[in-house]
Amino acid sequence: MASDRCITEHERILQEIESTDTACVGPTLRSVYDDQPNAHKRFMEKLDIRIRNHDREIEKMCNFHHQGFVDAITELLKVRADAEKLMGQVTDTNRRLQDAGREVTQTEEVIRCRIQQRNMATTVEKLQLCIPGEKMSVDLSSRYYAALKTMEQLEEVYIPRVSQYRFCQIMAENLPKLREEIKDISMSDLKDFLESIRKHSDKIGETAMKQAQQHRTFNSAVQKQASGMGYGKPLYSLNGQIPSQNNGLGLEDDDQSEEEVLTAQDLVDFSPVYRCLHIYTVLGDRETFENYYRKQRKKQARLVLQPQSNMHETVAGYRRYFNQIVGFFVVEDHILHATQGLVTRAFTEEIWNMALSKIIAVLRTHSSYCSDPDLVLELKNLIVVFADTLQGYGFPVNRLFDLLFEIRDQYNETLLKKWALVFREIFDLDNYSPIPVETEEDYRSVISRFPFHDVEIEKVDFPKKLPMSQSVPQIYIQVKEFIYASLKFSESLHRSSTEIDDMLRKSTNLLLTRTLSGCLQNLIKKPHIGLTELVQIIINTTHLEQACKYLEDFITNITNVSPETAHTTRLYGLSTFKDARHAAEGEIYTKLNQKIDEFIQLADYEWGMPESDGRASGYLMDLINFLRSTFQVFTHLPGKVAQTACMSACKHLSTSLMQMLLDSELKQITMGAIQQFNLDVIQCELFASSEPVPGFQGDTLQLAFIDLRQLLDLFMVWDWSTYLADYGQPSSKYLRVNPSTALALLEKMKDTSKKNHIFSQFRKNDRDKQKLIETVVKQLRIPASHSA
Repeated sequence: MASDRCITEHERILQEIESTDTACVGPTLRSVYDDQPNAHKRFMEKLDIRIRNHDREIEKMCNFHHQGFVDAITELLKVRADAEKLMGQVTDTNRRLQDAGREVTQTEEVIRCRIQQRNMATTVEKLQLCIPGEKMSVDLSSRYYAALKTMEQLEEVYIPRVSQYRFCQIMAENLPKLREEIKDISMSDLKDFLESIRKHSDKIGETAMKQAQQHRTFNSAVQKQASGMGYGKPLYSLNGQIPSQNNGLGLEDDDQSEEEVLTAQDLVDFSPVYRCLHIYTVLGDRETFENYYRKQRKKQARLVLQPQSNMHETVAGYRRYFNQIVGFFVVEDHILHATQGLVTRAFTEEIWNMALSKIIAVLRTHSSYCSDPDLVLELKNLIVVFADTLQGYGFPVNRLFDLLFEIRDQYNETLLKKWALVFREIFDLDNYSPIPVETEEDYRSVISRFPFHDVEIEKVDFPKKLPMSQSVPQIYIQVKEFIYASLKFSESLHRSSTEIDDMLRKSTNLLLTRTLSGCLQNLIKKPHIGLTELVQIIINTTHLEQACKYLEDFITNITNVSPETAHTTRLYGLSTFKDARHAAEGEIYTKLNQKIDEFIQLADYEWGMPESDGRASGYLMDLINFLRSTFQVFTHLPGKVAQTACMSACKHLSTSLMQMLLDSELKQITMGAIQQFNLDVIQCELFASSEPVPGFQGDTLQLAFIDLRQLLDLFMVWDWSTYLADYGQPSSKYLRVNPSTALALLEKMKDTSKKNHIFSQFRKNDRDKQKLIETVVKQLRIPASHSA
C-alpha cells in the first residue's frame, strides 16, 4: 500500500510539475527528497518513463502532424527562455545549496539532481539543433525560388546534425521531389512570360520605333543646323532615355516636357526568365532550359513574321507588322545582354537573317500590290524607321535599304501612273488656244508659273496673247510636283547628294520620255484633235522643250549638285518633245490629206460633158479656201513645218486629181470634161503661186502639179508629134508625161461602141488625120510597154 501511495504521489508531483508555474517547481521537487528514502530514485524512474512517453508523442506529432510539430517547436522556443530562466534559478539554488551544504556529506539525491540537470541541458541542446532545420522546412513551403539555397544548406549542414531523427530522414527524402516541383513551377512561369511578350511585342516595338523616330528627327535637325555634319547613327538604350542636347542649336528634347517613353522592362517582367535560368543552372539542367527557350522563341519568330493577307491595304497593317518584329528583337537583345549565354549573338544573328529574308520577301510581294504612291511613301518611311531602330540594336540592315531601291522603282511606277492621269486631264481640259493676258498682273501670273520670255511679245500692249496654251504652264508645274514627290522617297535613304540627283533626273526622264510622251502621242492620235489643235500642240512642245533647262536648274537647286558633274544625267526633254512634235507634224500631214480626200470625194464631174462650164468646180474652190485658211494658222509653226505641210498637201492634191483621171472604173472622158478638169488644175496652180506659206523659192510649190499640167497640156494642145519626137529627151516639153499614163487617158477618150467616137469629126473632115491618131496610139503603146 505504501508503494502504491508513493506511485500515486509521484504521479501527482509530475502532473504538478507539468502544470504548475515554473516559480513553484522548487517546493514540489523538494517534496520528493523529503519523502521516504529511495523515493527520489523511483521518482526519477517515473520521470524517465514520462520523458520517453513525451518523446514518443513528440515524434508522432512530428511524423503525422508536421504543422503541429512546427507550432510545438515554436512553443519550445518560447519555453527555452523559461528553461534558461529555470536553469538560472536552478543554478542559483544549486549555488545556495552548495554554500549551505559544504560541510554536509554529498548525498545520493544531490548526484541524481545533477544528472537530471545534465539531461535537461542535453534536451535543450538537441532541440536547438532541430529548430533551424524545421524553420528552413517552413521556408521551403512558401518561397520556391530561394528554396534551392536553403535545401543545399539543409543537406550539407543541418540535416547531418540531426540525421538520427525520423522527421529529418523524411525531409531528406522529400527534397528531390521538391526540386522537381520548383522546376515545374518555374517552367510554368516561363511559359506565362513567353505568352506575355507575345502579347506585348507590338507595344514594345511601337515604343522602340517611336524612340528611333525621335532620334532620327533630332539628327536631321542637327544636320540642317550644322552644315557638313555627316549622318549620325542614333544610339538606342533600353532605358528609353534620349539625351537632351541643345548644343547652341536651339534644339531641346521634347520628351522632357512629355510623358516618359515606356521601355521593354516597363512593359514586360523579365524576372521569370532570370529565376528559371537560375533554377535550371543550380539544378545542373541549364542546357535543357536554353534549348527550350530558343526553340520557343524561334516558333514565336515565325508567327511574328507571318503577315496579314490585307496588310498592303493600309499603312496601319505595315506598322503593326513592323512593331511586332521590332518588339521581338528588342526583347531578344535585352535577353542577350541581361543573361549569361541564354541566347548568343550567333543565335540572334541566325534568327535575324531568317527574319530578314522573310521580311524582304513579304515586303516585295505586298508592296507590288500598292497602287497609291502616298501609301508606298508611307511604307518607305516605316521601313527607314524600322531599319534605323534595328540598326541601333546592332542588327545589319543593308538589305533593307537595297529593298528600298526596288520599292523606289515601284513608287516611281505608281507616280508615273498617277501623273499620266494628271496629264490626260490637263490635255482634256485645254482649249488649245493661245493664253490671253488682259493685264500686267495676268502676265506676271503666267510667267511666275512658267519660264516664258519673249522680247517682242513683251513690247506689245495689253491685252495680248502668249503663244502657248494653258496646258503648258500646268504641265511644267506638274513636272516640278513630280520631282518633289520623287525626292520625298529619296530622302533618308542614307545616299549622297550625287546619287539623289541622279535618281531624280532618271525618274524625271521616265516621266518625260514615257509618261508625258505617251500622253502626247495618245492626244495627237485622238479623232477630235484637229489641225488647229495639232498646230497648238507643236507650239506647246516647243516651249516645253525650251523649259527643260529650267527643270534641270530646279533639280540642281534641290540637290546642290552641279550639272557640269561628269556623271550627271541630262534630261531627255529635247528628244521627248521633238518626237512628239514630229508625231504631231506627221498627224498634221495625215489629217490634211484626209481633209483633202474628203473634198475630193465631193467631186462630181460629168465626164461625158461636151464642153466645160467655163469656171472651176465648186468643191475645188472650197478645198482651196480651206487650205488657204489652214495655212494661215500654220504661220505660228516653224517655217519648215508649214512649208512641208503645204508641199505635202499640194502633192497629195495633185496625186488625187491624177488618180481621179486614171481611175479604172472611169471608162470614157470627153474633151469637154478634160477642159473642165484643166480649169480646176489652173486654180490649184494659182493657189500654189499665191505663196500660201512663205519661204518657198520660185515656183517650187507649183512643181507639185507639173505632172498634171504637162499631161493636160498635151491633150489640150494635142501636141502629139512634139511629144513623140522629144520623148526621152531631157529638154522635152512633156518630160513628166509617162507614155502609159498618156495611153490610159487616150484610151478613155475612145468610144468603144463607135457610136460617139470623139474623133468622128476628124474622120469626117480629115480621114488622114484619123490615121495619124491611130498611129500615135500605136506609138504610145511602144514606150508604155518599155516603161512598164
